[in-house]
Amino acid sequence: MNSQVPAKQPVFYRWLVFTVLALGYLLVYFHRTSPAVVALDMMADLQVGAAATGLLASAYFYPYALMQIPAGLLSDSWGPRKTISVFFALAGLGSILFGLAGSLATAIAARVLVGLGVAMLFVPTMKALTKWFKHEEFARAMGILMAVGGAGVFAAAGPLAWLSQQIGWRGSFMTIGGATLILAALVWLLVRNTPQELGYAAPNEPETLQAQPEAIGLWQGMKMVLSSRHFWPLAIWFFFTPGGVFFSFGGLWAGPYLMQVYGLSGTQAGGVLSMLAVGMIVGSPILSWISDKVLVSRKKLILITSSCTVLLMLPLVFATGAMSLPLLYVWFFLLSVCTSAVVVVAFTSAKELFPVAIAGTSTSLVNLPPFVGGAVMQPVLGWLLEVQAPAATAYGATQYGRAFILYLVLSLISLVAAFFLKDTLKRSP
Repeated sequence: MNSQVPAKQPVFYRWLVFTVLALGYLLVYFHRTSPAVVALDMMADLQVGAAATGLLASAYFYPYALMQIPAGLLSDSWGPRKTISVFFALAGLGSILFGLAGSLATAIAARVLVGLGVAMLFVPTMKALTKWFKHEEFARAMGILMAVGGAGVFAAAGPLAWLSQQIGWRGSFMTIGGATLILAALVWLLVRNTPQELGYAAPNEPETLQAQPEAIGLWQGMKMVLSSRHFWPLAIWFFFTPGGVFFSFGGLWAGPYLMQVYGLSGTQAGGVLSMLAVGMIVGSPILSWISDKVLVSRKKLILITSSCTVLLMLPLVFATGAMSLPLLYVWFFLLSVCTSAVVVVAFTSAKELFPVAIAGTSTSLVNLPPFVGGAVMQPVLGWLLEVQAPAATAYGATQYGRAFILYLVLSLISLVAAFFLKDTLKRSP
């Protein structure tokens, strides 16, 4: 006689797992964009110039980019719970070390440790969510996750500026390092790799078992992606738009620009920079809806936002210090929509380009270029400022305007690349 009782669905616990992982994603975006509002304080405290500051901020991006492929491998071998817990603990220690850093070399090493640690959140989280959520619930969970990432950008703007005024930039990073360590502990205590580990039923069984795609090895999958002519225009777009423009400007140089050219305080600059978060939170679902329901096209949406990005660069170059404060709020919101919120559509396009069996590989590979772009362009912009006035400790509209020509060029390259994208969404006949 079979007395087994069917396992219950993890209705409540899946959202608990999601909440913990989403808080981790908030911290990822916080660590990524936090240098912007405290850049001038760091420059003065560490006694470094613009080029060195760019190098310091970019130290986050190199390990983040390099760890994207290992992130998938560790997610499969260690599982999301162990991978995120261990590496987030490293990130927390790195943030504390950054707050204690007495030299540029120590600060760079600390940022490398932070980048290495938080790099192990996104891919393992995707793996965990596929196990905890039904297929039809996954898109909703992803949309919420992206919005929480936008909340991380918001926290790294106005709230960080306020906290830095209260306890200094060093105390701020030590505090957020402590929060990162607490999050690592929560992941270990509360997150499980699958519902079955707690006796729950798998949300997608038995359909998942019946529809397993044919296995494709890692190296074979990488070859399929890298040899595809449709991958490279998208990779170029990712390198120059979210990487070269958004991560470089929004993640670092926007703060000094607002404070030195417009004379804003750290708190005022943080208020303007918070529009980058609003653009992500509001723009991501709206652009996804426009792509799916209005344009029924990924390529058209990316072409439109890329064209708008070129237009947004014009006042940055030719009217560098002439925008009013209300206009700055609007400009930063639009910049976020066109260079960051649109990433949701671009990632969807990347997944649709390749078989489901290598969705993780294609996502990991397309996730590399934006972080390499940010790593390269942050110090390049700093060098362009410093070379104009080698002995300066502050820069004016003229220096920033000339340096920002770089962003105009990057946006034009992205626009050209967008014309060569393959449209992965077609209207139903």
